[in-house]
Amino acid sequence: MKALVLEEYKKLVVKEVDKPEIAKNEVLIRVKAVSICGSDVHGYDGTSGRRLPPVIMGHEASGIIEEKGSEVSGYDIGDRVVFNSAFYCGHCIFCLQGKQNLCVGYKVFGVSTEDFNLPGAMAEFVKVPAHLLFHLPDNIPFDQAALIEPMSIALHAINRVRLNLNDTAVIFGSGTIGMMVLKLLALSSVGKIIIVDIDDEKLESAKQNGADFIVNSAKSNVKQAISEITGNKGADVVFEAVGIPPTLSGAVECLRKGGTVVLLGNLSKTVEMPMQQVVVRELNIKGSNLCTTEYNDSISLLETGNIRVDDMISHTCALEDGPAMFDRLHTSPAGMKKVVMLL
Repeated sequence: MKALVLEEYKKLVVKEVDKPEIAKNEVLIRVKAVSICGSDVHGYDGTSGRRLPPVIMGHEASGIIEEKGSEVSGYDIGDRVVFNSAFYCGHCIFCLQGKQNLCVGYKVFGVSTEDFNLPGAMAEFVKVPAHLLFHLPDNIPFDQAALIEPMSIALHAINRVRLNLNDTAVIFGSGTIGMMVLKLLALSSVGKIIIVDIDDEKLESAKQNGADFIVNSAKSNVKQAISEITGNKGADVVFEAVGIPPTLSGAVECLRKGGTVVLLGNLSKTVEMPMQQVVVRELNIKGSNLCTTEYNDSISLLETGNIRVDDMISHTCALEDGPAMFDRLHTSPAGMKKVVMLL
């Protein structure tokens, strides 16, 4: 089969590789669409440390079941499906508590570390354990279905905090995850939604998608701007969807006393924490990793039309054009949103 292989950092090659052989509890999916995640781009250039070459990347995908193992039930050849981007065992202490995202043996498709290399979906076929599958309704196009994974991650982050009526929520970062958080919050009972970024084009898009206020952190004092918007109170909750020191500091600074920051971004391996502010103001810091049961809700939101994601896809391409798209996302991403490869 054809696959897009990261042979070395900044070198992607479309090449023939062995077609996966499935076990009795697995299915073989013919990939129809796979999107490029920001983490893939940071893996492409080696900055994340989580795409050790060689590796077939890709964890946001949709497709059709081509083959099924003898023990697979509930799914048939020809079914349209999406799958959880993270493998979980289903029987460790965390899985039994419904915290599959914390599974002792968790792995992420298309990720390669010193501990594991799980081939991803930037290929004609990918094999997936049946317990990670979800049926894909006929009215959801394959390209949009590839965005169910980031929507589920955003929904999990929102579920990590209790949102009250008329709360003020701030989002740092208007990339894919930040925009998904925004779209979901726009359906909720929060009072004000503020989004912070350095890209005016992305901020304008955020305004069109439900942001009540936009703040360009390269041009404005974020803490002061949010203080003015909230009547000197500060934000009730902040979703930090970047993961670098300046955005983490900004997230903490704009919180009200007793407020909560949910950390989704993890671009930087370590950041400096303003510990005295956290302690003295009794701030709540929560991490948010992947998702648990949010796939079904995300699928339902798309199926019913309560959320649109077609406006987040700026480019589609063939698998063979993947190397050029990665290079463009890495060197000159202006004007680009989500890139989806169609197979």
